[in-house]
Amino acid sequence: MLDRSTRYENLEEPQKRGQATEAIVRAAFAVCDVPVLVPAADDEPYDLVVEVGGRFHRIQCKTAYRKTAGTVAFETVCTRQRRERYDRRGADGRAEYFAVYDPINDNRYLIPVSDAASGTMEIRFRAPKNGQRDGLNWAEEYLFDERLEDLRRP
Repeated sequence: MLDRSTRYENLEEPQKRGQATEAIVRAAFAVCDVPVLVPAADDEPYDLVVEVGGRFHRIQCKTAYRKTAGTVAFETVCTRQRRERYDRRGADGRAEYFAVYDPINDNRYLIPVSDAASGTMEIRFRAPKNGQRDGLNWAEEYLFDERLEDLRRP
């Protein structure tokens, strides 16, 4: 039987991987009793809107990929097709959070756009061999359930 990571790799079209990630993220919010709103059109700079603690948050869903040993990464820019060209923009002012699904480790992360690096963000789930600790984006800091609890606090 194929593992989830291999199944993602077998989805040849990026749109299919994105659709799978959005479904997994929607389900993660749903099982936490968080209402999820989905835009009627696919040309918004966010994929979902969630209501947590009486506040609405725009969410951009992303799929993580293996970067280096002990890390995964995701793109912090959104690519949309506009007629004959592609439009690549950051999420600043267009979404409040990235909801990232990591099919390699089957983890979900909720990352404030304000915390995300420009272009690509790496998330470290294993300590590097050189022992470095500072300046790294540790997976446990962004785990979905813990970050969602932070959002629920007034």
